[in-house]
Amino acid sequence: MAKPGATGLTRIFNAGKYSMQGFKAGLKNEAALRQELALSIVLTILAFVFADSAVEFLLLVIMPWLTFTVELLNSAIEAVVDRIGDEYHELSGRAKDIGSAAVFVMLCLTALTWIAILFF
Repeated sequence: MAKPGATGLTRIFNAGKYSMQGFKAGLKNEAALRQELALSIVLTILAFVFADSAVEFLLLVIMPWLTFTVELLNSAIEAVVDRIGDEYHELSGRAKDIGSAAVFVMLCLTALTWIAILFF
């Protein structure tokens, strides 16, 4: 059975509104998101300078924004876990650690991409 709610353009408008609320909440409450947003903006600007082809440009731009996206997901995981309770639970810690590991992998891939394009 389908979940009741808006359809058509109203649903799309509402989805956009909820996304903007998510950005606002994330940037207000998560320093890592603010840092990665700033880094993504700077690296996007630098991509115009360093890219020698469209493919290089896309890689240099996409990688930091994917990292920012993974950080958004990690922040969502942390918010849900923190909402459940303050007491330590192995699964809560594991969820947070795995989210953090995903961000770390993306940071490494972003650095590797930039290094490969700039120096090879």
